[in-house]
Amino acid sequence: MKSEVLRLGTRRSALAMAQSIWVKERIERHDRCVHVELVPISTKGDRILDRPLNEIGGKGLFVKEIEESLLRGDIDLAVHSMKDMPADLPEGLTLGVFPERESPLDVMVSVHGGGLDELPEGSRVGTGSLRRCAQLRSVRPDLDILSIRGNVDTRLRKLDEGRFDAVVLAEAGLRRLGLEARVSGVLLPFQVLPAVGQGALGLEMRVKDSRTRDMLAFLHDEPTMIAVRAERAFLKELNGGCQVPIGGLAVVEGSRVSFTGMVGEVDGSLIIRRTADGPCGEADFVGKSAAWSLLDAGAGEILTKAYRQCFV
Repeated sequence: MKSEVLRLGTRRSALAMAQSIWVKERIERHDRCVHVELVPISTKGDRILDRPLNEIGGKGLFVKEIEESLLRGDIDLAVHSMKDMPADLPEGLTLGVFPERESPLDVMVSVHGGGLDELPEGSRVGTGSLRRCAQLRSVRPDLDILSIRGNVDTRLRKLDEGRFDAVVLAEAGLRRLGLEARVSGVLLPFQVLPAVGQGALGLEMRVKDSRTRDMLAFLHDEPTMIAVRAERAFLKELNGGCQVPIGGLAVVEGSRVSFTGMVGEVDGSLIIRRTADGPCGEADFVGKSAAWSLLDAGAGEILTKAYRQCFV
């Protein structure tokens, strides 16, 4: 029997390839008549490594070229880390399938061992995220928070070379790369709220491509989709399509979803948090409600400033 071919577009980084291979193996294991062809695609975010993300355009840097390939029909699907996805998708594309979420939390990899509380005063901590930067400075204003770019391996190498005392990374990424042994401490949500969609994968495809959607339906996890819906509705309501200090985490328990969101000053002088909850069928409204509460509390002024501000 002739195999059906699915062309899966992926960034070239080790983490992106690991995520795409994870999806490829599960598709081919589920249906032995399907062959998944990986199509590496270079994005602007992968090519520009000497400047902070907020200076060069934010989240869309890692998906634009891939989405253009989808729209042209060069590929059939793409696997994205949801934390890298802008709040809005191009017309004609949809995030049709969400596999079960990995850990959404941030972790610390430290030369001193231990987590955030164990870092000595003045420790140099590397992060490429204004969200992490704001919250870390709020919790530990004595630390020296520095910008770092590059993929996971590059950041760990810079740590091992002595350029930093610690780096903050997504736990999901380290697990997917088999590097969970490097974790020295977990940053809990009351310390550092994760990025919207962190730990979740989204499979993007053309809206009218029912063949691909049907072939991937077995991978879909409804609680993950509900949580991501609440988080992305929150992000969209705050116009958070750029690299700004916004964090949010939704948790699904039974028929209800609870959400906590934050907006903060990059220097850590002010962190505003708000929570909301409701039925899973109203996940979008739950996320929006938290956003409205934050805006009422002054988050809009913080975000306006953040769009103009880089790491200091």
